[in-house]
Amino acid sequence: MSSGQNSGNRDSLLIAVFRGHSFCLNHYLNYAGGVNPSDLDFLRRALEVAGVARQHGNHPFGAILVDSHGKVLLEAENTVETERDCTGHAELNLMRLASRQYTADFLATCTLYTSTEPCAMCSGAIYWGNVRRVVYGLSEAGLLKLTGDNPANPTLHLPCRVVLGSGQKAIQVVGPLVEDEAAAVHEGFWR
Repeated sequence: MSSGQNSGNRDSLLIAVFRGHSFCLNHYLNYAGGVNPSDLDFLRRALEVAGVARQHGNHPFGAILVDSHGKVLLEAENTVETERDCTGHAELNLMRLASRQYTADFLATCTLYTSTEPCAMCSGAIYWGNVRRVVYGLSEAGLLKLTGDNPANPTLHLPCRVVLGSGQKAIQVVGPLVEDEAAAVHEGFWR
C-alpha cells in the first residue's frame, strides 16, 4: 500500500488490510473501552453455555465465536470431566473447531466470548488461531476466590492480557464484565 492510499489513520489501515471485513473492525474500534452494545448479550450466551457444561457434569465454562455481522458461528463447553481430557477447556475446544472450519484471516475478524478469563493454555490457542478480539466475564482472580485451592482448578496467576500481549499480533481483550453474573454459574460447584 502506498502512503498516498492511507491517511495515517490506524482504522483506515485495518480497513485496507481486511477489506471484506471492515464492518467488524470499525464497529469494535469505535466504542470507548472496546465494549460494544452487543457484547453483553453474547457474553450472557457464553454464560448459558457454561451452565450447560455444568449440567453435563463438567466444569462450568463456556465460549462462543461470533462473526463480524453478529452471527454466532460456534459454541463450545468445557469437557474436562466427560472426555477425561485436562485440555478440554471451553476456549480450546472452540478454537479446535474454529481452526478446522475457518481460515486464519476470517478468524481475525471474529470475537471469542468466554464466561471466564482464558487461562494461559487457552490464550495460546486463541493467539495461534488468530482470533483478534476476546471478551470475558469472570476474571482469573475472581475465579480463584471461588475455587480456592480446589485441586480440580489449580489457577495460574497469569492474566490473558499478559499472554496475548506477549506475541506479535494485536489482540484486543475486553473484561472482566458482568462478574457477578459470571460467578453465579460457579455457585456451589468448587467447594
